[in-house]
Formats: sequence, C-alpha cells, structure tokens
Amino acid sequence: MLAVLWCRTDRNAVYGQVYSNKVVGKKNADVIDSLKAAPYPYALPILGKKAAALGFNLPYSAGIGINYLWQESDLVINNLEIGFNNGPLHNLDEIVRFNNATSNASGWNIRPDIWLFPFLNIYGILAKSSPSTAVDFSVYVPDADGNWNSVLTMNTKANFQASTLGFGLTPTIGVGGGWMALDMNFSWSDIPELEKPAFATVFGPRLGKSFKLKKPERNIALWVGGFRLHLNSGTTGSIQLNEVIDVSGLQTRVDNGITKVGNGRQQVDTWWGGLTPVEQKNPVNVAKYETANRALNAAGSFLNGLDEALNDDQHATVQYSLSKRPKDMWNFLIGSQFQYSKHWMVRCEYGFLGSRTQVIAGLQYRFGL
Repeated sequence: MLAVLWCRTDRNAVYGQVYSNKVVGKKNADVIDSLKAAPYPYALPILGKKAAALGFNLPYSAGIGINYLWQESDLVINNLEIGFNNGPLHNLDEIVRFNNATSNASGWNIRPDIWLFPFLNIYGILAKSSPSTAVDFSVYVPDADGNWNSVLTMNTKANFQASTLGFGLTPTIGVGGGWMALDMNFSWSDIPELEKPAFATVFGPRLGKSFKLKKPERNIALWVGGFRLHLNSGTTGSIQLNEVIDVSGLQTRVDNGITKVGNGRQQVDTWWGGLTPVEQKNPVNVAKYETANRALNAAGSFLNGLDEALNDDQHATVQYSLSKRPKDMWNFLIGSQFQYSKHWMVRCEYGFLGSRTQVIAGLQYRFGL
C-alpha cells in the first residue's frame, strides 16, 4: 500500500537549448557587421534591438516544444503513518524498514516560451505523465534480548496518472559559441490519489559549446551539467488496498505476523517479570522495555488493521501520511542538440550518477514575436 505515496515530478525539466550568442573573431567580421546594421524586426526580447546592435545573434523570440522524459530514482521515506478504512493513523517509523523504494515515470510535456530579455527566457509547463512506484518493506519488532526480527515483508506497486502545470526561467549567455544556462522551474502535479498537488522545484545548470556546420544556421551543441530536484516533504492521501498490492497469500502472512507479535510480547513480559525490583529500575532495562512495548503495540495495531481490511479487500482503503525526499538531490547530465535551422531543433539529454537515471528527448519550433 505504500506505493502510492511517491510520484516523481521532474518530468517538467526539459527545454530547447538556444541562447543569445555574442559573435566574435575576425573571420566573423561580416556576420558581426550585418547583425549591427540590420534592423531587429521583433518586439521581443526587450532590449533586443540594442543587443543585436552590439553584435549578439539572437534566437527567435518565441517557441513551443514537445518533450518526452523517462526517469527512475530511489527515494527516502520518514515519519510514516498508516491507517485502514478511515480509522486512526498508526506511526510506523520505528518498526518499518524499507528494503527498496523506487519511482519510475514517463510522460510528455508541452513547453511554450518567450525571450523576455536577451539573456532571460521564461516558459510554461503543461505535462501528462504515468508515474509508478515499487516499494519493498518489512515490519520489525524486538525480542526479549533486544534483537529486531521481521514479522512481515510486503511488496507494493502502483501506477498513476498525473497532470502537471508550472513555469520556469533560464538566465543564459553565450560568447563565440560557448554558453552557460541556469535553468530553474516550479511545478505542481495533480495526482488523484493525493490530497493536494505535489510541488517540485528543479535547478539545472549547464555549460556547453555549439559547433557550426556547413549549411547556414545549422549547428550541433554539446553540453554537460547537473540536475537538482527538490520535492515537498509532506504527503497525505488515500487509495484502495487492492490497487497497490496483490492480496493473494497475504492473509496467511498477516496471521503469522500477528502470531509473532503475540509471541514477542509474551517473551518481553516474561523477561520483565523475571527482573528484580532493582533491575526494573535500571534505566537501561526501562528503555529496553518501553521500546519493545512501543514497537509491539505499533506492529500489533498495523497488523490488526490490515487483517480487518483484508476481510473486505474489494472495498478496503488505506490512508497514509509521510515525509519523503529523493535519495540524491543531484545527478550529472550530458546532452546534445541538432539545430536544423533557427526555426527547428531536436535535442537529447541523459542524466546519470547518484540514484537517479533519466532520458530526455525533445523537438522545438521557434518563431519571432
């Protein structure tokens, strides 16, 4: 049931790599002269005429791109609370250990943009995606010796549909074909299983170089950079139990888990009852006893709630609350773009290192405003 809790929203981090380039060098003297002499015909960007008069080759001031993204990443979960059928939430942070929590997402977005100033691009984000999350976790309780043992292991997986809206800005500058871009954006993703939209911020610095081809306006750009994703830490929601877990065979494992918790409680009570009054006042023993009871009570409440939900698994619901974050906020990027003309360009980018892998591909059309 935990699979619904995490969905990735960095699918919005895609933009066409264009920039205002300061043309330099004696061999480009004719180009520089023509840029300075020709009247700049568009209203945008603001100060575009002055930039062109200084020898900057400006991209068309507006564009629209369509982009595809696939990504996979690991997540870290804290402050986990679970309840069933709208009953009370039980804090499981102490007894649940995540063996694996992996998020996958694929989707498309449309990104309209304009150059507000020669060195500042602003854009909108409209996206549809299909995130899925697989979570493998175990419930642990301590015995009389203080050793923690698993009483239940579960695997969950869920698929969702998400709609994303957002905006971004990219300060950028280029000189002699070399360029730097500092992309940043903010987005809200609506997922029906979550109580409120998931908010994400992305920062993507890139440093690259464009290489001219024989035909005018054609070039290939290569770049390296980074990708930083920050997600809002709090998530709450509700979902049908049978949408995230295969319940076949689960009842037997839950029954065994309840039995193990009962045996553990008996062992702890027997150990505590065998201590002398002085030993029961020992802070070490008191802490051990309180920890064991707290963990056993939490595990018992969780397993009993799950047991009741399984009696009507076709209608059972799971409520949850947690904090989550990407295991690694940063990963490394390499990318390339082929500019067929100042109107058309295609690009591809690959992100790797750390715990996140992503592939981005896009097509962009630009025009003057």
